[in-house]
Amino acid sequence: MHHRTKGTGANPLRRDADRTRTRMHAAFALTCLLAVVAGFALGRAAWTDGHHSAVIVARHRHVVTATTIGETAHRAGDRPSSRPVTVATATWHYPAQRPHTETVPVPAETRKGDTVRVWTDDDGSAAAAPPGRADIALNAVALGAAAVAGIVLVGGGLVAVRLRTVDARSARAWESEWAGVEPLWSGRPHPGPGAGDD
Repeated sequence: MHHRTKGTGANPLRRDADRTRTRMHAAFALTCLLAVVAGFALGRAAWTDGHHSAVIVARHRHVVTATTIGETAHRAGDRPSSRPVTVATATWHYPAQRPHTETVPVPAETRKGDTVRVWTDDDGSAAAAPPGRADIALNAVALGAAAVAGIVLVGGGLVAVRLRTVDARSARAWESEWAGVEPLWSGRPHPGPGAGDD
């Protein structure tokens, strides 16, 4: 037991397994802190990159006035979880007098002959609107949160595996020590060769 009491203020009842558990809990706390720092850094980088990309995209997007030439219809969204989109065939001129006719998203109450606003690229083809601040922020938060969750889950898993190993080793050591101490403590004869012989 002398090896367990080394160090200033060491507790003689504190086992190596207890010290390992303390170190593992401290390591997990440090992992959580590092996860938050990494998540913040990644989220900030995603925000900066997203904002920069949005500025570049916005330079090549233009809003034109188009006239619907067909009835509205419903089209499935881009993702399985998104709602159907109301679309209609519309025509517009961009750049200058270059005509374009495409099926574009329109408000639900749009009728044939109504005017709608359409985002186009430099060639005048229908294009997605440049990402807004909300989309950029949502993407940055999602990336940061995913980084935090991933690091915490991996770190927590490694700590949990290590603690299970320590607990199993501690249980085996306890059983071994108890097998030697219990007969003395209870007053029963120690089992072994020749036990019970007269």
